[in-house]
Amino acid sequence: MKKLLLATAAAALTAGGAFAEDVKLGISLGFTGPLESMSPAMAQGAELAMKEVSDSGKFMGGAAVVPVRGDSTCVDAAAATATVERLVTTEGVKGVVGGMCSGETTASLQNVGIPNGMVMISPSATSPALSTLEDNGLFFRTAPSDARQGVVMTEIIMEHGIKSVAVTYTNNDYGKGLADSFAEAFKAAGGTVTIVAAHDDGKADYSAEVGALASAGGDALVIAGYVDQGGSGILRGALDTGAFETFVFPDGMIGDTLQNNFAAEVNGSFGQIPSSEGAGKEKFVEMATAAGFDGTSVYSGEAYDAAALIMLGMAAAGSTDPSVYKDKIMDVANAPGEPILPGELGKALELIAAGTDIDYQGASSVELIGAGESSGTFREIEIKDGKIETVKYR
Repeated sequence: MKKLLLATAAAALTAGGAFAEDVKLGISLGFTGPLESMSPAMAQGAELAMKEVSDSGKFMGGAAVVPVRGDSTCVDAAAATATVERLVTTEGVKGVVGGMCSGETTASLQNVGIPNGMVMISPSATSPALSTLEDNGLFFRTAPSDARQGVVMTEIIMEHGIKSVAVTYTNNDYGKGLADSFAEAFKAAGGTVTIVAAHDDGKADYSAEVGALASAGGDALVIAGYVDQGGSGILRGALDTGAFETFVFPDGMIGDTLQNNFAAEVNGSFGQIPSSEGAGKEKFVEMATAAGFDGTSVYSGEAYDAAALIMLGMAAAGSTDPSVYKDKIMDVANAPGEPILPGELGKALELIAAGTDIDYQGASSVELIGAGESSGTFREIEIKDGKIETVKYR
């Protein structure tokens, strides 16, 4: 059972000048790198939540929330660490939405977040290793672990009648974690994995990698890579050589680049991505459209939710100090309490001020489990007539 939010929150909201100065929140995403096409909508999702809270006038005595962007590059741990260090030590942010990819998230969390006592909520870092990382209660994520995605991917492949697959993965924490989780689940379900092979991003030629995958064979090729990087290189090579006809696309491969660059060439291929359906998602998409960006874009809803949880945690604690409000994030994220959807952050702040529990559900049906990660709902997709179509949610 969640503890009732105490009167300290109400006191903070009536304290006027005590919290009237702007509150900065960092956004550390890969604005350059292998997922750069996904980052703009993710940042806009986080900033939409910040604007909503600022416009309500009900946050910390009327304080405005100011976003500060930083480029994590998604894959360069040193660059990501430097970015988060700038956000924390120079910009003075009170929380960070990010990182984006698993390896750089781990690096910036261990090198900056934990030493500086900074709360970080990732909308998209999915490595299973993050579930057991000693984080002093500072790290959360609104995306589910790839341990869960591996099981879901297995179910979808089996339902397509495919019994053997080759697997290639981007050579980092995300790729290896997902490939290992999937291979274990697929074999346990009676499937055959003919090969599990890494590929490096940034290469001009993937003929050697594609040749090895083709030699191993399989009814389909699973590409656990990045759509703006090596994943597309592998896919192009496999298509051009006829090595495979059916492809399975995990989350890192599902984006506009897949649809724009390959279209009907991958008709009949399929995959999955963390996503949700229902009133919360529909409301977020509506709000995003009004704000001028695509709310169906990968992880944009999760980014909105990450920012919202930071701010609602602050309100519940009556403090912008991460060492204080970190203990309230699980409270505001989970039942029991009044359900809160996108567009209702002002209402949430009022309830918190009145000492009433809230259950933030947001755009992605938030439910935090374990050490603070999403329990996970997935959108199954298929490429039909050159377009990414939703099949169902699971």
